[in-house]
Amino acid sequence: MGRLWTLATHLHSLAGPVTMLLYPLYASVMAIESTTKVDDEQWLAYWILYSFLTLMEMLLQPILKWIPIWYDVKLVFVAWLVLPQFRGAAFIYEKFVREQIWKHGRAGRAENRASTSHHHGKGDSKSVQFVGLKKVTLFIYLITPFEDSLPFFSLFVQNK
Repeated sequence: MGRLWTLATHLHSLAGPVTMLLYPLYASVMAIESTTKVDDEQWLAYWILYSFLTLMEMLLQPILKWIPIWYDVKLVFVAWLVLPQFRGAAFIYEKFVREQIWKHGRAGRAENRASTSHHHGKGDSKSVQFVGLKKVTLFIYLITPFEDSLPFFSLFVQNK
């Protein structure tokens, strides 16, 4: 029984990194190389949500350490985000994140700028545009449920 328990413990320890990082990394590379845009959206949404989850987990660590099943709940949630049968990351992005961005009117202005500039198709060469700290902070400010308790964001966001 001791060896079986040790094996189960090691498998449980590997499940998180494999589910949360290794498989999404592999799938993201495959999505970049594919010709369809649907998988790109799924994996971009996953990395946005996983980054947000990690940030919230860091901020709420004093509370989460008192919840003994937190790691298991997170593992099941991330598995739902990752598995292609569910497309959970794309679902959450579509239903909640995009809605918050549109509600605050930020995406409309960005889309107008994008529609007037030259747009590359999936098969064309892609360029990387770096996003500044102010835009990242604004994005976090818009989607976080704790916006009133984080006065740090008011340093970067002027027209809320």
